[in-house]
Amino acid sequence: MPVGTQATVKGITPDQLAAFGSRIILGNTYHLTLRPGDALIAELGGLHRFMSWNGPILTDSGGYQVFSLADVRKITDAGATFKSHIDGKILDLTPERAVEIQQNLGSDIAMVLDECPPAKAPDAVMQAAVDRSIRWAERCKAAHTRKDQAQFAIIQGGLDIKLRQRCAEALVAMDFPGYAQGGFSVGESPEEMAAALPECVDVMPTHKPRYLMGVGRPQDLLAGVASGIDMFDCVMPTRNGRNAMAFTNSGPVRLRNAQHRRDPAPLASDCACYTCQHFSRAYLHHLFHVEEMLGPTLVSLHNLAFYLDLMARTRSAIAAGRFAEFHADCLARWSGNA
Repeated sequence: MPVGTQATVKGITPDQLAAFGSRIILGNTYHLTLRPGDALIAELGGLHRFMSWNGPILTDSGGYQVFSLADVRKITDAGATFKSHIDGKILDLTPERAVEIQQNLGSDIAMVLDECPPAKAPDAVMQAAVDRSIRWAERCKAAHTRKDQAQFAIIQGGLDIKLRQRCAEALVAMDFPGYAQGGFSVGESPEEMAAALPECVDVMPTHKPRYLMGVGRPQDLLAGVASGIDMFDCVMPTRNGRNAMAFTNSGPVRLRNAQHRRDPAPLASDCACYTCQHFSRAYLHHLFHVEEMLGPTLVSLHNLAFYLDLMARTRSAIAAGRFAEFHADCLARWSGNA
């Protein structure tokens, strides 16, 4: 799922997103309620109309900002209180308010408000965050009234498998339409996450969507799939694209490097995206060197196409019963051993 935090996947038009296979994108509760405001978006016909996106939209609840904006927020059992990073105004984000905002936005999938602590938080902090996340999920479910919007719960617990299992059992008993694993990619190593995932996913219902939030690198996505995850989101395709890094089947390409200055080859000869069909590495290197805004857009386009194609090929490999072989082949190529 491409990430459109502020009602836009940065630098990419909705038509472009649809053209290379995006099925669903993300918006963010915290950022959209600050600017332009959820009430205004509702007045203008909802988030789909506002950003001219005809496909499904998932909105995060603001729970990640509980982690990422820890220096400008206070958390209590009532909810999270933020000092706006824009103008310093106070935003009280309770479970009920998070539900209200997302119902105003009109997203197709709304996430419950949760507390996302750092991966290596002390045991007492992690346990308190899990308990609070369970109570907040109950309040979100009670406040949710929009029948055309699915509400997903979020499992927390860091790298403590038993704690995650306890959290999952409590949330599964509430019978949400879908479940997410939150609190990964918040300080642990990729190897620690990959080791923990299989047991974490085992306690998630198999007949409902299973979502790994905020992850990640291509190899992390395949580790998630191997563990039984169905859905992913991450800013890496566009964030890395804006910083001159392209993902390819042969590993990453860093376009600021001088070796690309005279290279007439496309980013990837096996890629059918607009960027690879029309532009050379030399041209992309030039765009970043002279700080032209087209460079970030073209590499973001390629990266999103790469990620969506990777997921399409993953689905095909699963359907053909050869995912393990596909997984091993991808890892070998990305590490330069193919």
